[in-house]
Amino acid sequence: MFRIRELREFRATWLGDFVLVCFLLAQVLDGALTYVGTLRFGIGMEGNPLLHWLMLAIGEGAALACAKGTAIACGALLHLVEVHRIVAVLTAMYFALAVGPWCYILLAWGS
Repeated sequence: MFRIRELREFRATWLGDFVLVCFLLAQVLDGALTYVGTLRFGIGMEGNPLLHWLMLAIGEGAALACAKGTAIACGALLHLVEVHRIVAVLTAMYFALAVGPWCYILLAWGS
């Protein structure tokens, strides 16, 4: 009985760690693609009005570092309180609504 409980805890921890790594990857990709996209096409391509304003105020790199640092800190906090499903949903949303569109824009319009 004790071994089954250990296995469940290990599986839950492993899954949570995997989700966090995917979340971090999504943040890094989103930051890098947003940086390249805004350098190539201008700040007007940024769809987030708050991030757009921050880019105008302090520059693209600094704004993205602040935004991605905040997102990573919040994701890590959610991981520490073990709400891995929320982190997984946020990760899927980032890949679908941020990384995917930037990949399409940069590949289709980039050349």
